[in-house]
Amino acid sequence: VANPTISSAVTPTAVCAGSSATLSATGGSGSNYTWTPGALTGSSTVVNPTVTTLYTVTGSSLGCTGTSTVNLVVNPVPTLTATVSPTAICPLGTATLSASGATNYTWQPGGSTSANTTVSPASTTVYSLTGATALGCTSTATVNLVVNPTPTITPSASSSTLCSGTSVTLSATGGSGSNYTWTPGALTGSSVVMTPTINTTYTVIGLAATGCTAQATVGVTVVANPTISSAVTPTAVCAGSSATLSATGGSGSNYTWTPGALT
Repeated sequence: VANPTISSAVTPTAVCAGSSATLSATGGSGSNYTWTPGALTGSSTVVNPTVTTLYTVTGSSLGCTGTSTVNLVVNPVPTLTATVSPTAICPLGTATLSASGATNYTWQPGGSTSANTTVSPASTTVYSLTGATALGCTSTATVNLVVNPTPTITPSASSSTLCSGTSVTLSATGGSGSNYTWTPGALTGSSVVMTPTINTTYTVIGLAATGCTAQATVGVTVVANPTISSAVTPTAVCAGSSATLSATGGSGSNYTWTPGALT
C-alpha cells in the first residue's frame, strides 16, 4: 500500500503575535492527522504561536503514513511607549502627547495621527494610543492627563465706601496660603491695606496649591471730604458776653465744635 500524499496549508500565512491561524491537511483518511509542535490532531486546527513556526503534519491511510510541512510567519507587535508632558495642566493649558515604538500612530480622543501632538482638554482625560508596524501589527497604550481645577477666589473690602485719605483693608480667600497679588498697587498677601484717592476696582489673582490661578475684582468708592467754612458773630466780645459760631459745607447739623464738644 502506498503511503498517502499529505498536503498542508495555513490560513493566513502570516499573523501578528497574539493572533491565530488555521492549519489544514488533506490526503489522509478522515481526521487521522497529527500536528507538531503542539501534538494537535485533526484535518483542521487553530494555532496561536508567539514566534514563526514550522508545523509538520502526519497523516495516515490504511495504516500507512505521510508527512507535510507548512510555515506560519509570526510578525511582532510594536512595543509602544506613550508619554505626556506635563502630566498635569490647568484649564486652557496645553500638554504634548508623545509616542514611540511603532511606524504609524493614532491618538484617541482626537484622532491625531502624529507621533507628537498638542492637546488642551477641558477635564482630566485618558488618551489611548494605537501604534502599527509597517507590517500592520498593532498594540495599544494609554496615558493620563490631569486637568486641575482653577481656584474660586472671593475678595472683600472692609468698607465699600470710604472718605478720601482713609484706608481700606482688602482680603481674599480661595487660593493657597498668602499667594495673592493685588492690582493696582502690586501688593501681595491674603490681606492688604490700600489708600485710594479715587473710586477704584481692585483685581486680585489667587494661586492654588496645584499651580492654577484665577482672578476676581472688588470695588471701593471714595467720597471727597467736604470743604467746611466757619464764622463767629461778633468777632470780639466782652468777658461774660456771648457770640454765635456758625458753619457751612457739611451735611445738615452734623458739626462738632471744640473745645466744648458743642454740636
